[in-house]
Amino acid sequence: MVPRYAAAYLLAPTARTMQVDAKRTSSVPFGGKIRHLPGKRLFDIIFSATTLLALSPLFLLLAIIVKVTSRGPTFYGHERVGRGGRKFHCYKFRTMHRDADQRLVNLLASDKTLAAEWKASHKLKHDPRVTSVGKFLRQTSLDELPQFWNVLRGDLSVVGPRPVVETEMVRFLGERSSKILSIRPGLTCVWQVSGRSNTSYDTRVAMDLDYVHNHSLGMDLKLIAKTIPAMISSHGAY
Repeated sequence: MVPRYAAAYLLAPTARTMQVDAKRTSSVPFGGKIRHLPGKRLFDIIFSATTLLALSPLFLLLAIIVKVTSRGPTFYGHERVGRGGRKFHCYKFRTMHRDADQRLVNLLASDKTLAAEWKASHKLKHDPRVTSVGKFLRQTSLDELPQFWNVLRGDLSVVGPRPVVETEMVRFLGERSSKILSIRPGLTCVWQVSGRSNTSYDTRVAMDLDYVHNHSLGMDLKLIAKTIPAMISSHGAY
């Protein structure tokens, strides 16, 4: 039986009350039945189209702010692996300086501690590549607003497993990747509202596997409702 991490979180009043034993992730089975919800795609289309229309003034304002406060493009597209292994560009408002790649190379070459942090999670808690505006956008998840376009296109669902990159599949997921990729990844997920970068990688994977096996319309609606407070609190975001 798949450990009910998602269900455990939804029963918890706050993200801080959710206790997950990361060691249990190794016991998550691969042979359980995958759940596919009828009407999920229709819900995604209606929800994303309505949100894009309602938030279009905010969308335009953020696009202008990103453009005028730092040099570079307004949007950033990074390749992710979606349902069935199909690759797509996941769009965000740009949050890093234009020369971010070179800055990262120089930084990792000069600081062994940061190099170890990057090797472990491909994240830096205090990332000097991030712009001042980008830091705010990341903390509030507003940088991900363009992903509603990905939902409308069919690359993402509103709720689903966390989108992954190809190297992540090989290095971290292994056999589990076929389960994670059996449904569309989500704009929001259990990880997004349960500590985000403060949770271990194995715990994130366990949450995704639980969602794949046990998601429902009710669970999706609860996760959407919990996403807004998570964005406001910025807990675990960097």
